[in-house]
Formats: sequence, C-alpha cells, structure tokens
Amino acid sequence: MALTDVKVRNTKPSSKTQRHWDSGGLYLEISGGKLWRFKHRFDGKEKLLALGKWKAVSLADARDARDEAKKLLARNVDPSIKWKEEKSVWASQLGSSRPVMLAHKIT
Repeated sequence: MALTDVKVRNTKPSSKTQRHWDSGGLYLEISGGKLWRFKHRFDGKEKLLALGKWKAVSLADARDARDEAKKLLARNVDPSIKWKEEKSVWASQLGSSRPVMLAHKIT
C-alpha cells in the first residue's frame, strides 16, 4: 500500500531502522531522521539513491524525483551519476557545496 502524508508525518523512530515502502522502489527510511530513498537496479547491480530528508522533500517531491530517475533508467543512464554531475555544476554556479538537488528537473 502506498504511503500517505499522514502516515509519513506520524511515523516515529524506534531502536531499529525502519523502511516504509511507497511504490516503484521509493521508500522512507527512519533511523533517527526520515530519509527518502530510491532502490533500483542499473547495469545488473542493485543501487540506492538518496532523494533527501523528509520535510525538506515532501512525499510528492520524492515521487517526482523517483519518476525522473526512472526516466533516466529507461534511457540507460545511471541517475546517481547524472545527479552527481549536475550537483557539481550547481555547486560551481552557486558557490555552494550543498545545492538542493530536487529544485532542478532532470532533462
């Protein structure tokens, strides 16, 4: 069953790392904080892509990022490498080492 905003908001951390799955490889990992992750396969290997922290990245934004990553995978492009390349470009343009990745749509 897909996650809802209410379930995400009301889920509390416990002593063990929790994973609450949405759909299409997207899940919320809770281990002290709430982090969005996208689990996928590329080139025969399982990979994990960090999409951001909950509150800074909403459920809808995480789903959009997952969909953008899936588009890249369909074109046989590794989303983690593509986003790292774009992140370094943004950092050089903004003069910052930590730009917000989801503020930019992947083309």
